[in-house]
Amino acid sequence: MVKDMIFGTVGGLGLFLFGMGLMSDGLKKVAGQKLKSLLEALTKHRVMAVVVGALTTALIQSSSATTVMTVGFVNAGLLTLKQALCVVLGANIGTTITAGLVSVLAVFKITNYALPAVGVGFLLTVLGKTHKTKSVGEILIGFGMLFLGIHFMKDAFGPLKDHADVQQALIYLGRNPLLGVLAGTVITMLLQSSSASIAMIQILAAGGAFGADWPLVLTVTIPFILGDNIGTTITAQLAALRASRNGKRAAMGHTMFNVFGVMYMLIPVWLGWYSKVVVWITPGQLDQGTIMRHIFFAHLVFNVFNTIVFIPLISVLAAAVVKIVPVTEAEIASRPVALEKHLLNTPVIALEQAKREIVRMARSAKEAMTRSINGIVNNDRKELGSVGEIEDFIDMLQLEITSYLATLSRRNLSDEVSNELPVLLHTVNDLERIGDHAVNIAEIGERMIDQKISFSDLALTEAEELRNEIAQMLDYIIAALENNDIKAAKSALRNEDNLNRMQIDFRRSHVERMTGGLCSPEAGLIFIDLVDNVEKTGDHLTNIAQAIIGGLQWEGVKPKISPDS
Repeated sequence: MVKDMIFGTVGGLGLFLFGMGLMSDGLKKVAGQKLKSLLEALTKHRVMAVVVGALTTALIQSSSATTVMTVGFVNAGLLTLKQALCVVLGANIGTTITAGLVSVLAVFKITNYALPAVGVGFLLTVLGKTHKTKSVGEILIGFGMLFLGIHFMKDAFGPLKDHADVQQALIYLGRNPLLGVLAGTVITMLLQSSSASIAMIQILAAGGAFGADWPLVLTVTIPFILGDNIGTTITAQLAALRASRNGKRAAMGHTMFNVFGVMYMLIPVWLGWYSKVVVWITPGQLDQGTIMRHIFFAHLVFNVFNTIVFIPLISVLAAAVVKIVPVTEAEIASRPVALEKHLLNTPVIALEQAKREIVRMARSAKEAMTRSINGIVNNDRKELGSVGEIEDFIDMLQLEITSYLATLSRRNLSDEVSNELPVLLHTVNDLERIGDHAVNIAEIGERMIDQKISFSDLALTEAEELRNEIAQMLDYIIAALENNDIKAAKSALRNEDNLNRMQIDFRRSHVERMTGGLCSPEAGLIFIDLVDNVEKTGDHLTNIAQAIIGGLQWEGVKPKISPDS
């Protein structure tokens, strides 16, 4: 019996989590870009940010995905810390939808349709002709597997209703709220899914694992639910490990309002008020058939009430978070220093300030590109890992400079400034794309290290030649931007010719090495990726060089490639 319980629980939980992941991925593919746009556009007001966070999480069925997305937006500078905290508050409400879905669909024995859903979903993924159709297939497969997982867990937990010791242990934990909260926290941290842990509590309760005294069952499950809300914050903390400090602050805010929420909610739990409120607002008599629904409302009450409490205190919470994760000297140094808003009334000077920051951006792009290639040549994971941080800084500069120039464009400008503005905006975009290519190179470098792939000595020599050529081209572009040096810009174009020749020659020589067995096919593909990314970087630098040669005017000079290439 014990073996069947363990296998059923582990297997059912695995199906539940895998199904939820598939369903979430499918939903994000169908609506992900629209949801990202919605998050960016509708988070200016704190209440609207909460609503957007709740709706986004309800749609993609993953508070973790919303939280991680939000941390990413903060990291990129698209959301302020206060906006992000409001979105994550909303995500806490949205995540309760899964528990509601489980409780409602359990009534209709939806598990009877789980296998057909998997079958139909599989057919759509195989036979579907569009990405949207295939994504809908993923959603159906995930949906079916999720409820198959619930079915197996329900069967596995069945014997617990007749096991007095297990019932007493669960009731003991629930009757001691601190222990119940701790248990719920640990379960959710281990599962990395608040939805899965809540579903487990619902299934255990409906199966009689907490006994058949239903008012008592509701009372003892509430501390587990509160603990679940603390445990779920670990996902945001993990997402923030590689984020900027502002991203870490958003994750810390998520942890703080859940922990503080649980702390003050323990008072009505101890007094017995919490369970009475849940019974009062939940439709239907409290019994075995409705206990899942009551647990869903217990989860919903916490998150809605906690959100209402913290919305007016969001500024206080943001200030507290900044105290815990303080601003460092390096963070201050990384901010744009030349973009003074009071200079916007003097457009010529403001434009010069923007150019200073563009030069700074170009220097950062050079550092990212150099480190990424060095990381491959020297097999240095530390060098490769630093590229992402530099690229984050480049993205932040792009946002700041673009916003500054957009504000400047609304002033009364001379013809000269008006003509230079769009060229500078495209220059900023080209530099940002160079950062992206550096990240691409860093990623293939990390793949080389992970898969223990190595280049031949000749390939390493060619990689060093690429690094030196692109570094020299970047130096010429930086000098051209800094001093409006047309001679340097023309020199950069010679580097571009060299890179184009290298791309052809190095591709040919590497194919010959693969044919001759001097290097593996995997190493060959990675080397070609490296060459192509460096050559595309040269294309973006060529756009900038041509703009400088044209006096930052587009008089018949067209960019070589679009900024999105």
